[in-house]
Amino acid sequence: MLSSAESDVDLVRAAQGGDATCLGLLVSRHQAGMRAVALSLLGYGPDAEDAVQDAMLTAVRRIGDLRDPAAAGPWLRAIVRNECRMRLRRTGAVPFDDVEALAPPSSEPTPEELLEHRSMRDWVWHAVGELSEPVRVVALLRYFSEVSSYEQIAALCGVPIGTVRSRLSQARTKLAEALRDTADRSHDDAASFTAARRQEAEEMMAQAQKGEFAGVVEEHWWPDAEFIAPGGHLLGRDRYVAVRAMEHDLSHGVRQRIADVVASRDLTIWEADLISPPDDPAHCPPGVIWLQVLRGGRVRRLRLFHPRPAMEPAH
Repeated sequence: MLSSAESDVDLVRAAQGGDATCLGLLVSRHQAGMRAVALSLLGYGPDAEDAVQDAMLTAVRRIGDLRDPAAAGPWLRAIVRNECRMRLRRTGAVPFDDVEALAPPSSEPTPEELLEHRSMRDWVWHAVGELSEPVRVVALLRYFSEVSSYEQIAALCGVPIGTVRSRLSQARTKLAEALRDTADRSHDDAASFTAARRQEAEEMMAQAQKGEFAGVVEEHWWPDAEFIAPGGHLLGRDRYVAVRAMEHDLSHGVRQRIADVVASRDLTIWEADLISPPDDPAHCPPGVIWLQVLRGGRVRRLRLFHPRPAMEPAH
């Protein structure tokens, strides 16, 4: 019979090899200890539960960093402790004697950068795809896009910040449950899926920059697709509204370039650079987000959002 430490070693090694089932078993085994840490620092309430769930998702991203598989329990509890300290720092309620909590956060790769190099990413993207559309949108924006602050997500989605927090809490809960309960399913290749969506985005943007956006929307958009401007107001339920907007930008010398693409089953997010004309460098903001909601593989709603304002003109 294997000892607890030896069993942890086996689970960690399998998880580091991309076995999501073993990671789920490992997290489940140590969940009680993780929760005890959160309760000791944050007390009873939703913050403690959120800290445990965030720690589970952090474990997905960082399992490859665990050098001593026999220390899985202390490692997981340390992640919970760090999550709790981040919450205390945000609220200003840092314990007086907690000197370590005052240290600046470490510089780590983004979740997307870590997941791109791990076979575990397929499980994560599958779990994200199981979320409802409103919850999935905020999760994709928060963890995988430039629009990551609660304020920006609220503005882009047209909902109060409290709703963003609630949906993110739902996302964390669902993803943590999926890690524990459904990690043994087979999953699609997320990297190939995202790469295909990015290639498609770059091809469509290239057509648009040549003045052929009408052909793009005829092929990829529903005729009554909604077009929502960066300010949040509906410009129309006609795909050619977007064509006219693109043609207007092109006529003023504005160009767009795809910077990144985040994709899920019926959602696609383009992050694009906006390039102002040389004689008017402050003409437009530096970037734009295309939040596209799909139905049957075609766009049924597009919402644009500027994550950063335009430059102030020189005086």
